[in-house]
Amino acid sequence: EWISLPELGVDWTKAKVDTGARTSALDAVNIEYFEKDGQHWLKFKIHPLQRVQNHGIVTQAALLEMRNITSSNGKTEKRPVILTPIQIGEKTWPIELTLTDRDTMGFRMLLGRQGIPKGIVVNPHGSFLASKPSSQDLDLLKEKHTKQ
Repeated sequence: EWISLPELGVDWTKAKVDTGARTSALDAVNIEYFEKDGQHWLKFKIHPLQRVQNHGIVTQAALLEMRNITSSNGKTEKRPVILTPIQIGEKTWPIELTLTDRDTMGFRMLLGRQGIPKGIVVNPHGSFLASKPSSQDLDLLKEKHTKQ
């Protein structure tokens, strides 16, 4: 599904909806920890387009907690967790996201079952049913994130 993370500056990115996964994960690299107003914060880089590594979005968010996450390959990793709004279609809600390097994965974001609120129906037979950027938005996104 095409999603937006407005507070992180992500207009569009593809997310794999996976009800078999418990938590949601966002591809993030160059994670730096710092303090702001007595709170723990993170600064990190997001690459919203698949297979595009140059000129990502540098953003920041408050650290919610550190959490042990067991991936599908059985390895446990301690990951930072943030809380941010997600938008799919016309609906917006808060979501907890773990930050990790998903460069080798097919999608920059994984939307797990805890990130899907009651009332949202998942159709396992369809893709990109709730939202999709216009051709113009996609062209602008590609230009923005592939320019040198």
